[in-house]
Amino acid sequence: MTDNSTDQPTEVVPDPTAAPPDQQTIPVKGSGLRPVAEQLAKVLDSIGSLEPIQQPLLDAQGLLLAEEIIADSPLPSFDNSAMDGYAVRAVDLKPATADKPVVLPVVGDVVAGTRAVSGMGPGLCMRIMTGAPIPPGADAVIPLEDTDRGVAKVAIYRSARTGECVRRAGEDLAAGAIALGPGAALGPQQIALLAAVGHDRVLVRPRPRVVVISTGSELVEVGRRPTFGEISDSNSYMLAAAARDAGADAFRVGIVPDDHARLLDTLDSQLSRADLIITSGGVSMGAYDVVKEALAQLGTVEFTRIAMQPGMPQGFGHLGRDRTPIFCLPGNPVSSLVSFEVFVRPAIRKLLGKRNVQRQTIQAIALERMESPEGKSQFRRGLLHREPDGRYSVSLVGGHGSHLIAAMAAANCLVVVEEDVTEVVPGSRVTVLPLMLAQR
Repeated sequence: MTDNSTDQPTEVVPDPTAAPPDQQTIPVKGSGLRPVAEQLAKVLDSIGSLEPIQQPLLDAQGLLLAEEIIADSPLPSFDNSAMDGYAVRAVDLKPATADKPVVLPVVGDVVAGTRAVSGMGPGLCMRIMTGAPIPPGADAVIPLEDTDRGVAKVAIYRSARTGECVRRAGEDLAAGAIALGPGAALGPQQIALLAAVGHDRVLVRPRPRVVVISTGSELVEVGRRPTFGEISDSNSYMLAAAARDAGADAFRVGIVPDDHARLLDTLDSQLSRADLIITSGGVSMGAYDVVKEALAQLGTVEFTRIAMQPGMPQGFGHLGRDRTPIFCLPGNPVSSLVSFEVFVRPAIRKLLGKRNVQRQTIQAIALERMESPEGKSQFRRGLLHREPDGRYSVSLVGGHGSHLIAAMAAANCLVVVEEDVTEVVPGSRVTVLPLMLAQR
């Protein structure tokens, strides 16, 4: 399935129960190409975040919190020692020096996990371990290295400040304080805080379930040697991996041939487990492109031409009773990946509840000349470099062909040439979209 149909009109695959056609389609003016920004806005305006669900703590990693977490008790919940050493009263150590240490009787040991601790009178001390409760009467801890490590009695070689090496109850988080609020991204440190305040399950925005389907009778499963006229299905693997990298749970359905009934059955069977569906292939003007025909029976999908290269033919809409979003991407691998980055990845991020749905771009110095057609945003595969002075530079990888998978694999970024720019000269600044793995 190719994406070289330069004269493809905008069309809508209608839903019989949907609004009249004149209310479904945004007319394409002028060149007949819709700007990238307009198409992205159309996509994002029709997608909301998923309803929150309860998840076990480790399963919530990487997701956004959907509730406010209040600390029921202070953190730490009791005064405890920050060091292995001796619990003391600071006033008893005022005269202590290296030459004239203060010697104190050791009247007990306090270990981590102790449930009850006896008090300690003036002129006495107790051995204490890191994390152990500070005994009543003590107000400081002197580390082992500042003593002779005595057992029955100990020589202490310096004075101490009140509160030294003591972790005060509530100094990290007071009882009743907000530990984390809605929208907090749950990384390792946030997971630690949730565990520390006693939450083993939390309400989060779930990972979208993304179903990936490749269409085309020319495709064969990976592992089977293609014969003449056949192509290994790389798109479904690429798009499933890209969806996972964006934060989704991806399900690779595999290959559906150019058969209207088979595609219809496959799409219908997947709606119950999909929050978003991606197909690749079948969006050009080819006589055997059955994607558009099948979609007419399941929902409303608009097929149009976008002012971008590669990836001009695009399909987007909704299927089924739950209006599951579907992206119909071009079949050529580079076109498909660029389309995913520009439109699908932001949609997945919005389903996740993310505020920043697009990758952060950077400015880099172009190392070679680039030409771009007027009126189209061009996305060229590039290799991003970090120069000794800290600036970025970028060179191109591979040619223009949207079938060049090896060149795509060698790239680590997309060079974005805006639609009003027809030439980039070496040394000028260009916008670069990094494609680093799991960049969030």
